[in-house]
Amino acid sequence: MQTTTDRLLAHQQGAIGWITFNNPARHNAVSLAMWEALHEVVTGYAANDAIRVVVVRGAGDRAFVSGADISEFEEKRSSAETTRLYNETSQRASLALRDLNKPTIAMVRGYCVGGGVSIALSCDLRIAAEGSSFAVPAAKLGLGYEYEGVRKLVDVVGPSFAREIFYTGRQFSAQEALAMGLINRLVPAQALEAAVEDCASRIAANAPLTVASIKTLVAQALKDESRRDMRLCEEVVERCFASDDYREGRQAFMEKRRPAFKGR
Repeated sequence: MQTTTDRLLAHQQGAIGWITFNNPARHNAVSLAMWEALHEVVTGYAANDAIRVVVVRGAGDRAFVSGADISEFEEKRSSAETTRLYNETSQRASLALRDLNKPTIAMVRGYCVGGGVSIALSCDLRIAAEGSSFAVPAAKLGLGYEYEGVRKLVDVVGPSFAREIFYTGRQFSAQEALAMGLINRLVPAQALEAAVEDCASRIAANAPLTVASIKTLVAQALKDESRRDMRLCEEVVERCFASDDYREGRQAFMEKRRPAFKGR
């Protein structure tokens, strides 16, 4: 898939859609153009029925994403208007990734800092290589961190660890990230890509409607009770039971074969 910048790459490998932050000279720091391209790619993947899982990664071995590309702040975030535009663009891309109607996996190798943590948290799963490190250094830069970014971290690691991450601004090891629940799995560096591809392939082989329903239900469960759409929760479950895939799953079980799900 062609993007508007060569610093964000996208390609399809079977049922897996890959997104690569491709700015290794700056540890894959994200520019405004990359945020714009991310929204474009995610929107395209959402409409592509052949893609069942999306994996997000950074180019090279040194970083997943090291945060925003500060070198362009003088031009892109030096006034109230340009800052507002930048924030709206990055938020739109992050929300598109978070709300993508397919499972997402962050494949983390090396530095995952600031906006990189936010991007990883916008994914459903995070699988990291040994030697990776994580930090949100907002307090060391004097900048404010918006509610949505704080809430995402609290949802994953809980309030106490979220406070420690923000208060200290320090780097946390991959082992510490695993212990606090920031990442799902920690694997040897040389096994990272194989582990991610195995996880993505397993998900892709399952019934897409069931997987999508779980994504919807978990998202609703994380909302305050007054904001939950219980009718939507019922609808996604009913859609599974009314699907051809449900019939295929039953038949494949009886015939002792692997089901061939179509997502309908």
